[in-house]
Amino acid sequence: MFSSRVPDALEPNRLTQTVRRLRASGAPLIDLTVTNPTATGIEYPSSILDALADSRSLRYEPVPLGLTEARRAVACDYGRLGIKVAPEQVVLTASTSEAYSILFKLLCAPEGDAVMLPIPSYPLFEHLTGLDGVRAIPYRLEFHGRWAIDFDTLDAGWTDTVRAILAVSPNNPTGSILTGPELRGLAERCAARDSALVLDEVFIDYPISANAPTPDVPRECLTFRLGGLSKSAGLPQVKLGWIVVHGPDREVQRALDRLELVCDTYLSVSTPVQHAAPALIAGGAEVRSHILDRVRANDRALRRLAAAYPSIQVLPCEAGWSAVLRVPSTRTEEDLAIALLENSGVVVHPGFFFDFAHEAFLVVSLLPETGVFTEGIRRVMETAHA
Repeated sequence: MFSSRVPDALEPNRLTQTVRRLRASGAPLIDLTVTNPTATGIEYPSSILDALADSRSLRYEPVPLGLTEARRAVACDYGRLGIKVAPEQVVLTASTSEAYSILFKLLCAPEGDAVMLPIPSYPLFEHLTGLDGVRAIPYRLEFHGRWAIDFDTLDAGWTDTVRAILAVSPNNPTGSILTGPELRGLAERCAARDSALVLDEVFIDYPISANAPTPDVPRECLTFRLGGLSKSAGLPQVKLGWIVVHGPDREVQRALDRLELVCDTYLSVSTPVQHAAPALIAGGAEVRSHILDRVRANDRALRRLAAAYPSIQVLPCEAGWSAVLRVPSTRTEEDLAIALLENSGVVVHPGFFFDFAHEAFLVVSLLPETGVFTEGIRRVMETAHA
């Protein structure tokens, strides 16, 4: 009866089962996996959502690619990053996840066409591709002092069914930013092989170091840049994302014409959030500043604590909300994560959740309140180094 796009195996994994059991028992847990900024004590302006009550929203005026004022606000916001975007290049979506689904519909025929995606990276890609009937072909990021694309695995995995390369910069969870040569290498391959580049930049606003690079995206191939208020303004609940279309003029226009048809079919972006977009983007600057202060403070605390545990390495992180710890391989990542839960009351993600090539890695969020984060990391270090 049910589609093969939805997996049959829906049982929670062992780690999730343990978390649920401990929470049901009332055991206090320090959650170092939380990625919801609204649940971590981040300060928000009390008026930040007032613009959603704009009376203009009482009138429904469907515009497939989004209202002009909202698209203009998104385009202008790229200016603070030194990125020139025309409002006509912006397509509004309800989220980054929806943006992926729209692009898969634009680029891929179901049950045959494929996209290439990086690993390690966010595990949501498995579901996003599967739900749209698109095959996922991985290419690896390798760590040699910094994370970099292994172009050998990308070239070896490429087939004539590949319609796009997915790249995440800054990547989640590695925190790595693609270099100019890496972006050129991706763009050259896409241009030569009649494929598109999909560049997820949702964490671009969160450089851990003040001099983190923002390389230019080459224009020789059709490129789709993804962003949204979920990260840029810390507002995952208001549901506004976007696609920015770059590339050769003819290909950009062909893509926009087809995106208009796809978006007109669903019209998923609400009118109130579009009218509120300029105010939400402006108000998000204060929230973004608080989040950036938090992740930088937690990154400093993490590296300070790690200095006392030479068997544990905190990998370099250029940007984002996550940190990766390489720990001694005295047990499996899953067993270590379970031990941290049951014996130390700390929730972390094991590296295999993100398809790290080997053990042993732990992934932690940099969003928790700093006092809570520091205590949680202290417990992680004491358990993991043994």
